[in-house]
Amino acid sequence: MTFSEQANQIFDYVVELYHRTDDVDAVFNNPYPTSSIDRTLADKCWIDAVQWHLEDIIRAPEINPVQALAIKRRIDRSNQDRTDLVERIDAWFRQEYSEVQPLPDATINTESPAWAIDRLSILALKIWHMREQTLRDDATAEHKGRCQNKLAVLLEQRVDLSTAIDQLLADIAAGRKYMKVYLQMKMYNDPETNPVLYGNK
Repeated sequence: MTFSEQANQIFDYVVELYHRTDDVDAVFNNPYPTSSIDRTLADKCWIDAVQWHLEDIIRAPEINPVQALAIKRRIDRSNQDRTDLVERIDAWFRQEYSEVQPLPDATINTESPAWAIDRLSILALKIWHMREQTLRDDATAEHKGRCQNKLAVLLEQRVDLSTAIDQLLADIAAGRKYMKVYLQMKMYNDPETNPVLYGNK
């Protein structure tokens, strides 16, 4: 099994598991072994699933502004947790390929493996929800047809992205590519760099 196949399998499982309750406050009992990359991938996808639905909730026209602000704050925290997990996945890859000597003409990729895998997790959610639209009893045939076409594009996109991820990992393993990871350094969450926060000290 390739790494992308492994990741897609985990992401599809977690997305299906989330929708058993469809509750942003549900507790995720991660079934994968502690300290394994599978567990980290599952945690990452669970955060994405919860955040997806928080983004839906906050767009309700009748939402109370106080509730909306609380959800916005929760989404901000979720974004930081998501970034931390992506960086943890990249740390795993750096360790996995730490003994590979890059070839003299090795090149750097436009993004790290983990940020590509982040997009794979989001694609699992897009696919689940677009497929849901094709099955709605209350939707018109036209709506379901449009969503079926979009679903086909998303499935093709997942094949292409999975192939690109596996090729990137093969290139890193062979020394044709090398990893260079820049931490996100989100300034708006840091009380030392966000002027609204440090200005209120």
